Amino acid sequence: MNARDEVRHANPEFYERYSQIEDTDEFWEFIVRPLRQSIRVNTLKAPFDYIVERLSERYELEPIPWAREGFFIDVENLATILEHSLGLIFGQEASSMIPPVVLDPKPGELVLDMAAAPGSKTGQIAQYMENEGCIIANDPKIERANVLIANLNRMGVLNTRVTTRDGAYFGRFENTFDRVLLDAPCSSVGMIRKKWRFLTEWNLRTVVRYMNIQKRLILASYRALKPGGVMVYSTCTIDPLENEGVVDYLLRKTDARLDDIDLPVKTSEPVLEWEGRTYSEELRKTRRIHPNDNDTEAFFIAKIVKPKEGEA
Repeated sequence: MNARDEVRHANPEFYERYSQIEDTDEFWEFIVRPLRQSIRVNTLKAPFDYIVERLSERYELEPIPWAREGFFIDVENLATILEHSLGLIFGQEASSMIPPVVLDPKPGELVLDMAAAPGSKTGQIAQYMENEGCIIANDPKIERANVLIANLNRMGVLNTRVTTRDGAYFGRFENTFDRVLLDAPCSSVGMIRKKWRFLTEWNLRTVVRYMNIQKRLILASYRALKPGGVMVYSTCTIDPLENEGVVDYLLRKTDARLDDIDLPVKTSEPVLEWEGRTYSEELRKTRRIHPNDNDTEAFFIAKIVKPKEGEA
């Protein structure tokens, strides 16, 4: 059975929906192909060159083009690597390194990571901030927040306060944060390569439920952002309702504008028409990544700017 038939057999509704976005043998093959192992070098613990040199003595490293600290590595179980236990490296999927790169946080800033657990992106943000300034890392579930805290401790993150609020709570802090990352909870279509259940358990009702959560969170995130600040909205799914549709909703409800994302990463065309709806042409500035584009998880990234007073 080829990959296309395997997906169609596992979940016919899934196949019918997403074959409307891309329907090539390569797309279906990469939807189900196991992920390559990837890591992020953690410079909060030791210098970059020192860590890379140590690893290169034992493992083959392939640089990830869009993240200087990122590498594909030829090992199945990171738990067997001493550097992982020490927090010198952190297991992080290659495409998930893109949102913090686009966010581009600076030392001394106040940053909100609205849906932070398990903490890989939070640690990456802290690394770019050189542990200076402050990150509010939030996750509403206590058990996930505990994992977040453990990972931040292992990475040597010192500038972060963990909270357990519903993300929409932060909307009351209007014009407060220099940068906001909303790596939104989603239907996780892009993570089928990691967990098969994201295919077999997928249904449209779940997509719609997440879409409604995402719309509530993106409005709160934007409200909390300072004028002139940068916000990144990202998901690990390919569904237009959760991606282009949510960002289009923000554009219609607010004065938000989108910025271009210039990275050495292959992308697929954004979806500007879906189920009878036409989305803003501004969404051409977003980045839609399918698994077959770069042999990674699927991802969607939008860079959003809140205009300063008097700006068009």
